[in-house]
Amino acid sequence: MSNTITIQNAIIEQGMLPLYFNADENVSLEVLKAIHRAGVKALEYTNRGDAALHNFKAMVALRNASMPGLLLGVGTIKNKQQAEDYLAAGADFLVSPGFVPEVAALAVARDIFYAPGCMTPSEIIAAENAGIGFIKLFPGNILGIDFLSSVKDIFPKLKFMPTGGVDTTRENIEAWFKAGVCAVGMGSKLISKKLMEAKDYATIENQSREVLALIQSIKK
Repeated sequence: MSNTITIQNAIIEQGMLPLYFNADENVSLEVLKAIHRAGVKALEYTNRGDAALHNFKAMVALRNASMPGLLLGVGTIKNKQQAEDYLAAGADFLVSPGFVPEVAALAVARDIFYAPGCMTPSEIIAAENAGIGFIKLFPGNILGIDFLSSVKDIFPKLKFMPTGGVDTTRENIEAWFKAGVCAVGMGSKLISKKLMEAKDYATIENQSREVLALIQSIKK
């Protein structure tokens, strides 16, 4: 099985992709520990600040030392150089807020899982034609469940994951899955700035465990 499919299957099995960024290296590591304890096996660290690459390298080192099998991806990849930098640092997969052709080409050539953000049918078609099979619907709260329901039948071979505005409630998550998503991206609704500022890792762990369990019950 290809590396791309292995990672895709891991995200689908988990049913969600938690994502976060914090400028503080220690906070980044403590959040990683918390969501790993909760049972998370794949997560996205967002490339959003000057400290992101440095912090990510520390996260990879921690993963390699004590979290075997955990998949660490990086988000907000906007060009090939950023992709190269994070792959060199140990990233297992790549995520973008938009479709970046040069990153798609790199990912397909190297069998690296890549989830581009798409907001229109034209962007989804471009990604599919570039060899990408997993689409991040972004921003999910703007596009909404009705958008996915309207376009999903046009792309029967693609997997979809909304990110942005997905809530932690059963009602919201269940509605997305009924519309046909394979997973949901969960950022600030799950790992909020407030919880990170308070260093409330216990709540982050508990909420992550609850959402994982909720998603598994919805998928059944």
